[in-house]
Amino acid sequence: QVQLEESGGGLVQAGGSLRLSCAASGRTFSSYSVAWFRQAPGKEREFVAAISGTSGNTYYADSVLGRFSISRDNGNDTAALQMNSLRPEDTAAYYCAARSGKMYRNARLYDYWGQGTQVTVSS
Repeated sequence: QVQLEESGGGLVQAGGSLRLSCAASGRTFSSYSVAWFRQAPGKEREFVAAISGTSGNTYYADSVLGRFSISRDNGNDTAALQMNSLRPEDTAAYYCAARSGKMYRNARLYDYWGQGTQVTVSS
């Protein structure tokens, strides 16, 4: 079992930056792939970025490529999502998710989820 808790959301103007953090507790964090998803009101949950457990390979949605950066610190059981050049369309609740093994962009393949943190980008 892995427990996840996000932090770092807030209100920011377009063009600004935010850094989201995901703190994990439970089993060996390094063996889990971690992903960030987001969900805006009335829309489906959307893949944002993922990072593998040991190799640190990353994968991004086209909509955030070049603006967002996912990272992890296995020694401290944390993951982060650095978000730069934010746009109003990035407004959503952001969720950290984890799964044992490979990373995927399909939310249904992730077993563990945080409660979410709200990001609001004003124009």
